[in-house]
This record gives sequence, C-alpha cells and structure tokens, in this order.
Amino acid sequence: MKDGREQTIDAVKQRARANFSSGYNCAESVVEAVFGTIETDLPPDVLRLSTGFGGGIGLHGDVCGALAGAVIAVGAVHGRCELPRDEDRETSIAESRRQLYVDPGLYRVFNQIPNWFVARYGETLCRELTAKWHGTWLCRAHALHCREIITEVAGLAARLILLSSDELASLMYGLTVEEIE
Repeated sequence: MKDGREQTIDAVKQRARANFSSGYNCAESVVEAVFGTIETDLPPDVLRLSTGFGGGIGLHGDVCGALAGAVIAVGAVHGRCELPRDEDRETSIAESRRQLYVDPGLYRVFNQIPNWFVARYGETLCRELTAKWHGTWLCRAHALHCREIITEVAGLAARLILLSSDELASLMYGLTVEEIE
C-alpha cells in the first residue's frame, strides 16, 4: 500500500495527464495539477503565469513547457518571495547567496528538475523532444508523447514539493554552470 506522499504524487500525475487531455497546454497541465492537489497558499489565478511556456515558450521550441511548469510549481512552495534585508548591503547579499547555495540551498532543489529531465529524455528543448512531429504537430502520437512527459514531470514536481527540509538539504547537485559539487 502506498503512503500519503506517494498517493499525493500519483494524484498530481493523474490530474496532469487529465489536464492535458482536456486542453491545458504542457506547462498549465503541470502547474494546475500541483496547485489543484497540493496546498501552495497561492490563488488559482497563478496558473496564468504558466500559459506562455507551452510549446517551449509560445511554440518557440525552447525549454519544454512541462519542465517550466514544474519549476513554477516547485517555486510556488520552495521559492523566495523577498530578499533578505539588512542595514549592511554586503550582509544582505551574503544572506541571499546563503539561501540559494547553502541553507536551504534553493538552487540545489531546482537543479534536480532539468538534470532528472535530461537523464530521462536526453533533452530539455521542446523542438528536439518533438522533432519527428514538426510536420504533424499535435497528431495523436505527438500528443501521447507529450502527455507522458507531462505526467512524469508533474510527479517529479510533487515529489520535490513534498520533501522535508532535511531531505531537501541532502539533495546533490547534478550538472551546473558553476560546476558545483
């Protein structure tokens, strides 16, 4: 029998799958599934932020919309809403960096998403993930392929959201631009 965490992850995945089948784009499918299943303290209108990421940002083919949706969803729970404030500017900057790199190490959390995605799909670019369907966009095979990606990425987002502080702090970086270990 699955524990509560696994049941929530499954619920997010199934909701994301149904969302895409109902007409939400890839990013919207992930964001709505998370917001509709997990309490984020954000209003439902936040879904609007994800619309433009569909098709790799307005069909441009850049970062997969499902991947972007996962970043938005995880950010809704683990993201910052303000910078640290101190009289001394250098202290504020140091505290900001500490939040991102050390405690809780927010970049470590978000770094999981593209690294998992590349390990699973070999790519993060929509245009590459969907290359064989460029002449038949949203044919059945393309829609099923994207729906599967959306389902799995929504599960990853839910998994990251549901991690405890200790679990988040223990995450290891994958590939980074700064070659952080």
